[in-house]
Amino acid sequence: MDVPTETLLPREQWLARAQEHADEVDRLTAGHRARRRRGERHPVEDFLFEYYAHRPGHLRRWHPGPGTALADAADTHADRTGYRVDAAGTARLDVAGFVERRGRTLAFVRNLLTATLSRPGTHDCFGLHEWAMVYRLAPGEQRHEQLPLRLGQESTDAVVESHRIRCSHVDAYRFFTPDAVERNALRPTREGQTALEQPGCLHAGMDVYKWCFTLAPAIPSELTLAAFELAREIRRLDMAASPYDVSGFGIEPVAIETPEGKAVYVERQRGFTTASNDLRRRLLAVLEDLATRAPAPATLES
Repeated sequence: MDVPTETLLPREQWLARAQEHADEVDRLTAGHRARRRRGERHPVEDFLFEYYAHRPGHLRRWHPGPGTALADAADTHADRTGYRVDAAGTARLDVAGFVERRGRTLAFVRNLLTATLSRPGTHDCFGLHEWAMVYRLAPGEQRHEQLPLRLGQESTDAVVESHRIRCSHVDAYRFFTPDAVERNALRPTREGQTALEQPGCLHAGMDVYKWCFTLAPAIPSELTLAAFELAREIRRLDMAASPYDVSGFGIEPVAIETPEGKAVYVERQRGFTTASNDLRRRLLAVLEDLATRAPAPATLES
């Protein structure tokens, strides 16, 4: 087996990369942070920080990932979780410690991504999970009460009743209303997630971002940020195709209750399938690199 190589970055170089990353995160999250100060809400950007519970400050912190060492980093990384600093002041990811602590999570994510990549994407769900989350609700019961329903409650219910619902994602399905649960052709569970996950699912595509930050600091921040940006675009379609009227946020509706809207949704969904699979492959490559560098790669086995 080839011995894994390591790249040593001079202090000025890694500091510059860290600052560039922080500046880009600041740019991407400026609107969210400003709205939060004003007490305003946004159906797309708030989701990425509230549902996923990963704050902009966490996203802002730069990590090089495995195989990259940082010269003269004792003052910045000596007390940073997940790193070790040698006598020369060089910081690097503590691969052995990370794999030992997070082995089960690493195995789960690796198996989930591999299984997802092995399947074709399903492109006939039309985002009906969001409709199932408001099916037959009374006034005041919906999660996004500040957003009006584009078609009203009765017509929204009619859309649900006139379509086949086949949601495969447990974290979407668990928000279905009681009346909508039995309308779903599948019964996604946490235990069965690896068996059902497929790359056409919008929530699965957004979750690539979750797996990246969940495995910090082992994942290069460039990959995490790319996953964040894709998740934001996916969430935009998620809400555009939802039953909510989000036109006040500059989001044009994708009327999935019409043939034209369905065609638009499927075209965008196919693009996200390709993009999320590219990120899955990149993330799997990092996990395999971790396994190669760990003293006992077998700890990544499920």
